[in-house]
Amino acid sequence: MTPQQIGSLVPALTEFLRRLYGCFSERRLLDHFAVYCRGLLSDLERKSVEPMALAAGSTVRALQLFLTHHLWDHWRVRDLLQQRVAQQHAPPPGQPRAADDPGAIGLIDETSVVKKGQETPGVQRQYLGTIGKVENGIVTVHLGYCHGEFKTLLDSDLFLPQSWSDDRPRCRAAGIPENLVYRPKTKIAVEQVRHALGNGIKFDWLTFDEGYGKDPAFLFDLDALGQTWIGEVPKSFRCWPRLPQYHSSRREFASKEVCNVVRWSPVFIYQHWQSFTIARETLPPVVWDVKAAQVHLAQDSYPTDRTYWLIVAWNRATDEYKYFLSNAPPHTALGLLLKVAFRRAKIEHLFRLAKDQVGLDHFEGRSYVGLMRHLILCQTVLLFLAEQTARLNDQIAVPAPMLIDATPGEKKSPRYRAHQDSQTPTPPRSDHLDSRPAPRHHGADGPIPELLVCPLA
Repeated sequence: MTPQQIGSLVPALTEFLRRLYGCFSERRLLDHFAVYCRGLLSDLERKSVEPMALAAGSTVRALQLFLTHHLWDHWRVRDLLQQRVAQQHAPPPGQPRAADDPGAIGLIDETSVVKKGQETPGVQRQYLGTIGKVENGIVTVHLGYCHGEFKTLLDSDLFLPQSWSDDRPRCRAAGIPENLVYRPKTKIAVEQVRHALGNGIKFDWLTFDEGYGKDPAFLFDLDALGQTWIGEVPKSFRCWPRLPQYHSSRREFASKEVCNVVRWSPVFIYQHWQSFTIARETLPPVVWDVKAAQVHLAQDSYPTDRTYWLIVAWNRATDEYKYFLSNAPPHTALGLLLKVAFRRAKIEHLFRLAKDQVGLDHFEGRSYVGLMRHLILCQTVLLFLAEQTARLNDQIAVPAPMLIDATPGEKKSPRYRAHQDSQTPTPPRSDHLDSRPAPRHHGADGPIPELLVCPLA
């Protein structure tokens, strides 16, 4: 980054935050708002209230009260951020796009934070995906958004365990509202999608992992919202490769596990494997062999009238199998389905950036309101970074061979034309999906660290 680009970030942040001033009841809160956001953008090792306040020359108690007690509408901040994404970062309506362009993708996932105490809202011993085992900590459910190289978080919610929900005095001590009770993570995710739709977000696709795909009710809830989705399911997920002759509990008429469907059903065993090369965010591409067919799901123990995609992907190198379901129309290209399914990894990348660079997991406190405000302010900073990354990347000249991935005769991008006099030959395009990693500036993690330069004081 040039000194001019670095210097432009501070006024850009001020202008970005100004759009949210209407969410605050007092002018003095605006200073705390700016301090907190700049603290999340700083290079502090720990981005909790005390180190951010001290670095900014502010009062620790004042910043704590801003986060937990002062009157300002954090839910409106979330809504305004979602509306901004819908207005400025969605695919233009009616604009033609390539057949393999997935458009806007909603990313459903959860993350977790290890906690040692017992006072943080929602904390208990539970499975934490961050460390891959049962430990004391909290879990939060998130909705991400991806369109091309642009990605950000749209929503965040605390998963409130049943033990907390049943203990209302404990909830009141943490400031958890009386109407907030235990909800399965799948229900939280559906509510997040519904809320984003109400703020004008339009998803071409939704995608999720098997932790959500294992629940058929979740899939039918997304159907009811009119959303097109593709997600991973466990190998034990049950379906029918064809409609049973009778509704019976007899084995020959019962639904089958997807791992057995792809192994023994004629709709799969007479297919040839198709190979697709899938690009990854920070790792080399990986080749998956794929088969797919239409199946019926089980709803209230009966097979659905409509069919769904069942896709099995096999990584020969590691002997790993993945199973995907989708409600996309039967004529949808298999390559497009796979491109969307593997885009789910984008939210893992978002979590990594949010934790390593923005302090998503640095909250220290006993207040539910404080936790939710911290999550929403992290979303605010992530959206600002996403916008500035896109702006600065447009100004960075990248050598043509890093960007060209077009078949002969296709329309070339402006960057390609700027370098088309280069003597470097264009590499041949593979028939596989995303045969090379997506273009990136100095590595996928490059733009965010470069932006962490906003001064605190």
